[in-house]
Amino acid sequence: MEIAKLLPESFVDLLILDPPYNLTKTFNGLKFNKLPVRDYTLWLDNVVVQLRALLKNTASIYICGDWHTSASIFEVVSKHFVVRNRITWEREKGRGAKSNWKNSSEDIWFCTVSDAYTFNVEAVKLRRKVMAPYTHEDGSPKDWNRTEQGDYRDTHPSNIWTDITIPFWSMPENTDHPTQKSEKLIARLVLASSNPKEVVFDPFLGSGTTSVVAKKLGRQFLGIEINEEYCLLSEKRLELAEENRAIQGFTDGVFWERNTLQAQVRRNEGKQQKSFSQSPIEKNTSTYQQTLDY
Repeated sequence: MEIAKLLPESFVDLLILDPPYNLTKTFNGLKFNKLPVRDYTLWLDNVVVQLRALLKNTASIYICGDWHTSASIFEVVSKHFVVRNRITWEREKGRGAKSNWKNSSEDIWFCTVSDAYTFNVEAVKLRRKVMAPYTHEDGSPKDWNRTEQGDYRDTHPSNIWTDITIPFWSMPENTDHPTQKSEKLIARLVLASSNPKEVVFDPFLGSGTTSVVAKKLGRQFLGIEINEEYCLLSEKRLELAEENRAIQGFTDGVFWERNTLQAQVRRNEGKQQKSFSQSPIEKNTSTYQQTLDY
């Protein structure tokens, strides 16, 4: 947080804050020890106070935590910001428990500095498979689309996210960082609460996911990370983003449910085949649009 003091005031459009949760955990040799709830709340409040001056009056804030940390988050952010919502997302993966419920969800608190803020709801629609489709009298789809990949409905997102997962070992974005968030999750926050060329700031950058996603989506970005190895990892991922701007789970301008990767691949293949029959100008436009859709 010492670096935050050197930054200009009122330059951030979107703050994504993913601090250490109130757990004992080691980050590549750097250990964060679990604190009494009151002490953790005071620590988090000090972090937020130092960051507050960096935010524009129109800025949005997302703060990540687990069920235990959420109590401290709400106490802190309700003093400094307008609390808009609490998102709960299913991690899917988690250790089993014999004397308690398995912990497989996390929270993201959505806040704003003021009542003037960005929220692009049309940019974060979720494509779901239609199980019992309604049709008009002529048999045409009522509120869904019939495609070669199946029957789908594009819906506005709720504050319960079941289509997100942590990065598994088989995903190209996976790193050794113990609390890495997926690019798909961060992309939803970036698209909803910022516009192209605006500034996204992550003061606990970790393996660089926020900066990588911001770059892929055409935003400016700034991150702070104390660990040198994670900084190098972030720079490597940013280099790779120059060549590949794809975000797994975000295709055709919408977010897709889990286990639909093959349908997304077929969708892209169909678009690419269609582009071969277009004129050079039309083809270039289609390719550019496909890049933006990622």
